[in-house]
Amino acid sequence: MSLLGDVCLVTGACGFLGRRLVKLLLEEEKTAEIRLLDKQVQLQLLQSLEGCKGDTKLTAFEGDIRDADFVRKACRGASVVFHIASIIDVTDAVEPSELYGVNVKGTQLLLEACIQENVGSFIYTSTIEVMGPNPRGEPIVNGDEDTVYQSSLKFNYSKTKKEAEDRTLQAHGEPLRTGGRLATCALRPMYIYGEGCRFLLGHMSDGIRNNDVLYRMSLPEALVNPVYVGNVAVGHLQAARSLKDPLKRDTVGGKFYFISDDTPHVSYSDFNHVVMAPLGFGIQKNLLVPLRLFYIFCFFMETVCLMLRPFIHLVPPLNRQLLTMLNTPFSFSYQKAKRVLGYEPRFSWEEARRSTMEWLASKLPAERERIALR
Repeated sequence: MSLLGDVCLVTGACGFLGRRLVKLLLEEEKTAEIRLLDKQVQLQLLQSLEGCKGDTKLTAFEGDIRDADFVRKACRGASVVFHIASIIDVTDAVEPSELYGVNVKGTQLLLEACIQENVGSFIYTSTIEVMGPNPRGEPIVNGDEDTVYQSSLKFNYSKTKKEAEDRTLQAHGEPLRTGGRLATCALRPMYIYGEGCRFLLGHMSDGIRNNDVLYRMSLPEALVNPVYVGNVAVGHLQAARSLKDPLKRDTVGGKFYFISDDTPHVSYSDFNHVVMAPLGFGIQKNLLVPLRLFYIFCFFMETVCLMLRPFIHLVPPLNRQLLTMLNTPFSFSYQKAKRVLGYEPRFSWEEARRSTMEWLASKLPAERERIALR
């Protein structure tokens, strides 16, 4: 099943994953139109896509997904919505009302617009963090969609993403205004890496400041399975194709799917080292302090910030929940996505690692110069 002739709306189209998905749609599908929705759509991005757009119309929609009229206008005439846009915040630096407004209210407004404007398919980009880990740091190794896990979400980010995912899946089967029914599904990628990943760039910058030695924030045994951005884009395309297929629509819809690939299971810190070692970076052998002391330090910083909140908004650089996430084995299989959606990772680990490393290498001189000037 192809998206031939479809009008696709991609929210967060100028972001890390959004750009990759738009390019994939242009390369593999003869869609009638791709709508790029973001707060600001750079002319440079549109120009970079000219060479592969063929007969597909590219339309920029600049605005706020919390604006109901704007969202409805963007959805008018569309047949597929890829909802990628969200605020990512693992340090609780963003005000809860801002997170809720974008991540939950924005999703709800999009779903309502799809029903009002007769949009048939809605793919929501969720996150592994809606699963956990829980505050006790209980591990999951090669989990799947049927894994039972007692989770108590602490991040406001995780809470808002989980509520948005729930609303998306509950909307499956809702009658459309002019007939038919809405089909929805949610994808839960692992930690996404690749060209354009701001987290990797941040870790590289920290390593430069530390004499080309990367900080160790996770124990080597805390194995996770990151996923390459190109493969996540492929997962989104396969989900859209499956939701469009009348024979698969009811089977696929109303469910979530983990998206991973053959990236080796490794800790977050060791993953940073794997992709940056060819650039001359080492890594600390041990955590800065023993893990138990790290938790005590985080508790102290959280308490101080809480006490000062009536006077000044301070955010601790590290909190206990983030430390738990970095030090809990947490990995998931993509076999259900393969079975139901037909998803297969297109990029091997070696291809993904090389491409990511080359992108970081291209950024390295400018980062060194920027840091030296400070």
